[in-house]
Amino acid sequence: MKKLFIIFVILQTANIFAQETIILGDKQLGYAEITAIADGTKVKLSTNAIERIKKGHDILITAAESGHAIYGLTVGVGLNKDKSMIDSDGKLSAEVQQLSRDFNKGLIYAHIGAVGDKLPIRTVRAAMATRLNNIAYGSTGVTIQVAQQIEDFLNNGITPVMPETGSIGMADITIMGHLGLALIGEGKVYYKNKEIAAATAIKKAGLKPIVLYAKDALSIVSSNALAVGRTVLLMSDLEQLIKVSKVVYAISLEGLNGNIAPISAEAMALRPYKVTTDVATEIRNILKGSYLWNVDNERALQDPLSYRDSVHYIAALERSFNELNELMLIQQNFSDDNPGVSLNTVDKPQSSQEEKFYVKSGGAVVPTSNFDPIIWALALENVSVTLGVNSTLATQRTIKLNNEYFTKLTRFLGTDKTVHAFGAMEKPITALNAENLYYANPAVTYSVPVAGNIEDIATNVPFITKKVQQQINNLFQIYGIELVHATQAVNLRMAKNDTTFKLSTETKVLFDSFRTQVEFLEVDRPLSSDFSTASSFLMNY
Repeated sequence: MKKLFIIFVILQTANIFAQETIILGDKQLGYAEITAIADGTKVKLSTNAIERIKKGHDILITAAESGHAIYGLTVGVGLNKDKSMIDSDGKLSAEVQQLSRDFNKGLIYAHIGAVGDKLPIRTVRAAMATRLNNIAYGSTGVTIQVAQQIEDFLNNGITPVMPETGSIGMADITIMGHLGLALIGEGKVYYKNKEIAAATAIKKAGLKPIVLYAKDALSIVSSNALAVGRTVLLMSDLEQLIKVSKVVYAISLEGLNGNIAPISAEAMALRPYKVTTDVATEIRNILKGSYLWNVDNERALQDPLSYRDSVHYIAALERSFNELNELMLIQQNFSDDNPGVSLNTVDKPQSSQEEKFYVKSGGAVVPTSNFDPIIWALALENVSVTLGVNSTLATQRTIKLNNEYFTKLTRFLGTDKTVHAFGAMEKPITALNAENLYYANPAVTYSVPVAGNIEDIATNVPFITKKVQQQINNLFQIYGIELVHATQAVNLRMAKNDTTFKLSTETKVLFDSFRTQVEFLEVDRPLSSDFSTASSFLMNY
């Protein structure tokens, strides 16, 4: 059965790669589509997207030739915004155009400084897919060559090598620069599972390096695409975690012989938060047919809070996920560029200041602060906190299953053949919980001024994505350990030959499937591999 499970996972992965090409620019992409691209699905810019990209670039150039001061095109960036990059008559002569190309290459070089471990290919592809989808909106002002080169990179499996650390969460500047370097045929990339020179990979794929111009380099480096890509990937994992949290709690409740009153419709109606009521309904459905619905004089009237209150904590996690998803749909599908290009300005400017941004032939080039991700960084921190408190509940539930006072079963869920059973196994789960609680502390509040005191705040959102992903991984492990304990308790109840004992239909499926992976603990054995198997089981359940 274990081999069959592995084969199933391989087939599921193969199905992702076999999906049809995802079209960018005609409809909003959710985290599932960007995750699919990260996992190998090909992409294609729609005709509408190509038209928007070209229009955005045309508006940008028209604005430059009309004398507009444009950050990163006619003037420098950061503290160098006071330096002119265009000739006195405001025209983009051949000389000025060459200066722009030189400036773009220099800007890429000057924004590469990331350090640390190399990011996984999957993560970089998620960042590339995110950035390309942002570009498809049309408001970046980049040349069409930039968009098409990223598209070709994704479809030909060319992935820039990017170190992990270097962004403070106000655009992933020193990391995304590695994408720009690869697009022009420099630096290192992964190609056919090997790390090679970008120029070599481009040639092998039948492509050519591109030359960056106008706002290309700025749009490549000044983007939160890495942080967004990592958030997208963790959201797929988080969705699975929330799903299994409900069924693990349900079978854990059966292992305890817990009281179902706190999840009853009657209890929920007394304080009807919708998300909590919905989660309680789901858990009641999971427990349909369970012995817990029958009267048992040994059952406690009030269980420990970790059991009694779980529905509220799972609901809080689901609510934080929904809020984050709602915000990320905007972040993934629109533009966080500075400056941004407005394609369709129909209203006349309301002031002389606004008039400076408008282009007479249509559109506008507007300085923005849209690179600031605080709105969803705080939502991600909320996810982090709720992961922390859910870790504590699962840890406490598992400890209670080891306690004969609460279960009326054997101490540490042992048999007459065990020495200590699960007695020492409270330590790894509490260690994981301590780590999750540490990560629940906010990182979004810390910053120091940089870039000549211009960038005097930051969000640290790339680090937030990293800590939340680790919390998710840890909580899968915690739920796995809880499942090992809960199924052991179920087996001990079955051994009592109590004719009233019965798992629900859904938890019986979970129990039977899990028992093909992890056996009942009849005698003491090393449990590290069991816990690892349990975590993987839940990730794919």
